Amino acid sequence: MKIYKYILLALLVINLWSCKDETKKEVAETEESEAETNKEEEELPGLSIYNLPTKWTTQDGKEIELKDLKGDVLVMVMIYTSCQASCPRLVADMRNIHKKVSDKANKETKYVFVSIDPEVDTPERLKAFAKENQMESNEYLFLRGTKEDTREFAAVLAVSYKSISPMDFSHSNIISVFDKQGVMKYQKEGLGEDDSETIKTIQELAN
Repeated sequence: MKIYKYILLALLVINLWSCKDETKKEVAETEESEAETNKEEEELPGLSIYNLPTKWTTQDGKEIELKDLKGDVLVMVMIYTSCQASCPRLVADMRNIHKKVSDKANKETKYVFVSIDPEVDTPERLKAFAKENQMESNEYLFLRGTKEDTREFAAVLAVSYKSISPMDFSHSNIISVFDKQGVMKYQKEGLGEDDSETIKTIQELAN
C-alpha cells in the first residue's frame, strides 16, 4: 500500500514539473514573439510614414493604419472626387503608370489615392469613384481620414491645398513613391509629365 502511495506521489511530482516546464516554454515563446514584434517596430526608419499614428478608412469602409501597408511599394497622390480640373488628369497619370509597370512589380505595389475632402468623399463615394475610373483591382486603394490627419499627411508629401469654394480646392499635383518600409524615394510634380523615372523607381523598389 505504501509503495502504491509513493508511486502516486512520484507521478504527481513529475506531472507538476511537466506543467511548470510547459508554462515556462509558453511564457518564453510569448516573450520571444513580443520581442520580435517590438524589434520590427523599432526597425522602421525614422522617416517612414508608418511611424504616423493616423487612422484611415478605405473605399470598402475598412479602418486601417498606414503601417498596415508595410511590405508594398506605395505610389500615392492626393485628390478629391468632385474635382473637375487637375484631379482627372492625376488619375489618368496614375492609371498610365500602373499600365507601364510590369505585372510582377504591380503585385507588390499599391496605388493609393488620399482624399483632401473627407467630408464629401465618404467610403461609398470613393468606391463609386474607383468603379467610374476602372480602378477596382486590389492594386488600387482609396483613403479618407480626419481633416487633421489629412492635413498632417499632406505636409509629409509636401502637398499644399486650400478650399477656394464649398466644392472646390486648389492643390499641388504631386505623385510620390515610397519603398516597402514607407520611406519616400521619388516625387513627380505636374500633370502629363514624363513618367519614365517614376516607373523605373517603382520597378527597382518592387524587386
